[in-house]
Amino acid sequence: MKFTLLLSGKTNKDYLSEGIQIYKKRIERYVPFGIEIAPELKKKGNFTEQDIKNREGKELLKRIPSDALLFLLDERGKEYTSQEFSNFLNTQLTQARKDIIFVIGGPYGFSDEIIERSNLKLSLSKMTFSHQIIRLIFLEQLYRAFTILKGEPYHHG
Repeated sequence: MKFTLLLSGKTNKDYLSEGIQIYKKRIERYVPFGIEIAPELKKKGNFTEQDIKNREGKELLKRIPSDALLFLLDERGKEYTSQEFSNFLNTQLTQARKDIIFVIGGPYGFSDEIIERSNLKLSLSKMTFSHQIIRLIFLEQLYRAFTILKGEPYHHG
């Protein structure tokens, strides 16, 4: 079983890239983990936001094995506390036996096609964050979930 964070577009701020690499290394202590980047499409010419979402969706889907579990980070998704999220991960680790892919899309959200393919939409907050900064926030929460599962002192809740 491997965990992957699939992103639409590169992280364009050094401080975010540095934090992402720190948490990536921490997560790798618990599970095989990788970050994959699909090209981000910019709004130009006659492309509408929906056109961009559809094209990004196709790019993302190319990178998702048909048997992988797919969880989308979406502001309209299911919210968990950190403890609940660690329980959710534990269930996936003990029952799924499949690769798990978390996806953070571009600024316009997800295409219908990728939403239909997903197993669950997850939300980290009722607030909206940029698709760039949510990468670091999610990785911190993923790391926190593993420390909770292992009974390590990182989480004080």
